[in-house]
Amino acid sequence: MATRERPRRVTIADVARHAGVSTTAVSKVLRSAYGVSPAMRERVKAAIEELGYRPHAAARAMRGRTFTIGVLLPDLRNPFFPDILDGLSEQLAGTDYQVIMVQGGPDVTAETRAIDALVDRQVDGILMIAPRVRRVRLEDVAAQMPTVVLGLHEKSALYDVVHDDDELGAELVVRHLIGLGHRRIAHIGYTPGSRERAVGVLDAIRAETYARVMREHGLQSQIAVARAAYTEEAGYRGARELLERSPRPTAIFAGADLAALGALRALHEAGLSVPADVSLAGYDNTRLAALSSISLTSVDQDGAVMGRTAGRLLLERIEGRTSSVRFSVTPSLVPRRSTGPPAPEA
Repeated sequence: MATRERPRRVTIADVARHAGVSTTAVSKVLRSAYGVSPAMRERVKAAIEELGYRPHAAARAMRGRTFTIGVLLPDLRNPFFPDILDGLSEQLAGTDYQVIMVQGGPDVTAETRAIDALVDRQVDGILMIAPRVRRVRLEDVAAQMPTVVLGLHEKSALYDVVHDDDELGAELVVRHLIGLGHRRIAHIGYTPGSRERAVGVLDAIRAETYARVMREHGLQSQIAVARAAYTEEAGYRGARELLERSPRPTAIFAGADLAALGALRALHEAGLSVPADVSLAGYDNTRLAALSSISLTSVDQDGAVMGRTAGRLLLERIEGRTSSVRFSVTPSLVPRRSTGPPAPEA
């Protein structure tokens, strides 16, 4: 039986001949490099589409570029992360870069393995979202490849940082609840010892700001914190712990919408109404928070802007920028039906 001959793979030289340009020009278009005219870019991209050219990943790696961006996620369940990824994808649209995502896992050891996997695959840059590993490890990675860290409040000469003004965001929530008349305001958040790092971590900043604003209003005796992670199950356990205290809080500020969803389940199981019995607020302003059946008061830190900015900074780093950039997003409060004045008897 005759065997069918495998079709020859289209090469960069084929694209160059078809477009009537040099292979160097095609390479620049593929790398989204500076100095390529719009007309040249369109001509090369038309040739690529007509010929069905797909760059060979191994060859790219040998030339020093794979056109992949690695993204480290703490977990896959947080509904805020898709907003970041949408922004990143929007920024990368029109380039040849693709995103590879890995989950950091439950602890520093798992996260380290995930980071190593991205480094071993020779991605061109890494976006780490709220990493747990120590700064020395982040700088070790950044010394090898362009790196942007999202969520941490710190400065480094080796990597860029994108973060929310978490202090302002937490302050907006607590002041909102105090303005409604609440005094027994509790917080679900930061767990000391659960991370390898503590300085500059967003959940620690939100918890510290909550306590500071309470003290500024003479409510230090009412400070109540359920130390829990930003997960739905941890939010559920944290809310149950707070509801067992006497007197119980009239309002709960969860450090993330995902934790607030768990708290909402605990409140409903306890037969309590939101906000008539207990007001509830979150952080992240996820799409779930905006659902009419949930209507959760939350802090909007615009994940899409953070993702777009991280993508832009990574591309700049890949193209040669070495100076460090720190970008901060200004949050805003989005009040919804989950918060209201405390009941008169409270």
